[in-house]
Order: sequence, then C-alpha cells, then structure tokens
Amino acid sequence: MDTFHAYRIFNEGKTVSGRFVEMNLNELDSGEVVIRTAYSSVNFKDALAATGAGKIIRRFPCVGGVDAAGVVESSQDARFQPGDEVVITGYEMGVAHDGGYAEYVRVPAAWVVRLPPGLTMFEAMALGTAGFTAALAIHRLEQNDLKPENGRVLVTGATGGVGSLAIQMLAQLGYRVVALTGKDSEHEYLKSLGANEILPRSAIDASSNRALERAQWAGALDAVGGETLSWLVRSMLQNGAIASFGNTGGAELHISVYPFILRGVRLLGVDSAATLMPLREKIWKRLAGELRPKMLGSVARTVAFSENRLKRRSNIHLDGAGQAALGLPIPASFCACWKRWETVCGLRVAG
Repeated sequence: MDTFHAYRIFNEGKTVSGRFVEMNLNELDSGEVVIRTAYSSVNFKDALAATGAGKIIRRFPCVGGVDAAGVVESSQDARFQPGDEVVITGYEMGVAHDGGYAEYVRVPAAWVVRLPPGLTMFEAMALGTAGFTAALAIHRLEQNDLKPENGRVLVTGATGGVGSLAIQMLAQLGYRVVALTGKDSEHEYLKSLGANEILPRSAIDASSNRALERAQWAGALDAVGGETLSWLVRSMLQNGAIASFGNTGGAELHISVYPFILRGVRLLGVDSAATLMPLREKIWKRLAGELRPKMLGSVARTVAFSENRLKRRSNIHLDGAGQAALGLPIPASFCACWKRWETVCGLRVAG
C-alpha cells in the first residue's frame, strides 16, 4: 500500500478538531499486527475525543476510534496470520495510539482478539465498546451471585448504547429488567428491547439524604453515577450488586456505610478498556453466543460517511438510543448505525 485515508485528530492553537488525511503505514504507531479495517464504531468517548469536548486524547495528533474490526494484513506474531478476522476494543486505541478511523490499523498483538465464530465484523462493531461493556458488567454481576431468581435488575441510562444493549442481553438470560429513563417518548422502545417495567426518572428521589431507601433491586447496571448511583446503593436488596461504568450524571457519591454493613451491598467497577485478555476473549465468545442481541441484525444498517458530515456540527448531540458503527472499507466509506441514533459527532443518521 502507498497511502490510505485516516480520520486524524489535531490540537492546533488550543483547538481540537479532526479531519481526513492521507497517511502511510510508517506514520502509524508501532505494533506487531497490521489490520485492514472493515469497521470501527462511534462511541460517546469517540465523539468527545473528536470535538475536544472532553480531555480524552492524551497525545496529538492521533487517529480516532477506540474500536476496530478487520482482516489481518501482516503479522510479526505467530498467533495471527494474514486473512484472520479480528477485533480490537479499548486499551489505548484512539486515545494514545492511532485508532480505528483509518483504512489500516497497526497495534500490539497483545491487544488483538480473533473474531469468535457466530459474529461478523459488522456485528462486532455494531456492538463495539458499548456491547462489550454491557456484557462485561453482566459478567461481573454474575460473578457476584446475581441470578434471575434473585429479583429485578435495574438498568440506568437505559436508552444509551450500553443500556439498550444490556436490556436485550439481560432479557435473553431470563432476568426481569427495569429500565430507568427520563425520556417518556422511549417507553415503548425500551419494552421492545425486553424491559419488563419502565421506571420514570421523576419517580425516584435521587437527592434524598436518607441512609437507606426501600430495598428493591437484586442487581443494577449504572451508566449515570452521581446522585442516581448514590440512590441505587441505598436501594439494593440484601447482598445486591451494582456494576458501575459511567458518570454522565456526576462523578461524586453521597452515601453512608450502612448499605454495605447492613445489607451487604456490593459496588463493582467496570473498566472495559483495560480488561485482561483471557476475560476479554471470554466476553467476546459470550457476545457471539448467548449474549448476542437478537435484534442486532435488524436494527443495524449502512449510511454514507464523509468528512463534511463529521464537520457539520461542533457540538455533540446524542439523540435517541443505541450504538453506532462506521465502516472504512476500500474504496468507499460507510457507517453502520443503530437506526434510532440521529446525530453522532455531526453524523446524521436517518431512521
């Protein structure tokens, strides 16, 4: 290959912005495995990085994209051969190492997962980091004795990428799922994903200073943090467990020790980016099997992807639900998106 397209993010005059550029392989960060990218994904973290709205990128310039799926072009590691279909999520991709928004990716072999049977590259990126995080959170809860017969499981941030995928996965595993949302217009959508009940955000007193609330939940997946997570800790059943992976509602907790010492509540941190490889491979195998959302094939589709669309908006507006995946095949570029997303980092998605 001579040159290829990449979406690179720059910090120029204290202004962070991204644009398509021509690069060659020697300009990419080092690694033992070169991958021809089939698809990447658009996560909230990617949107923050590309617009400078969050201090996500640790070094500039950097090719964006925390995820990638593609075909091995060359490898200096015997575990991978040309033609192997692989997936990479997390680690330093798109943050401190050139990421998946390029026609070619070069990464350390230690980051690469062979695509498990039963999952296509498109589906892997329709899931992306959001799907991996949802599955990892469920796995962590199961490690802490969560079972369907224990009681209801609450999902906060239910219309977001992780939340909407988690609802589907939990429902398929037989859990009774309650979706917490502030969006009245999305109740039917959440039920279609598998939520048994909808809990309006207005129905909870998250700002209460009580030490304990009425015990309701056997388990919970929380993308919100802040007052919502504080309320959750106070609201768990005996020996209930919470998987925490987000802070859209704040980074501080206001809780006492009583939920922990009187109810045995467990608060579990979920860090998908740094997941060790044995567990990472196990989670991807589950995503190709029992945790693969049955709706995945019907809600993902392709739309055109261009620099002009990425530049259209300087702000981030995430309207709707789901996980977006964009493809950078040769010679055209496409974007496979959950159709309920309307705008992601300036990319309009109709439907």
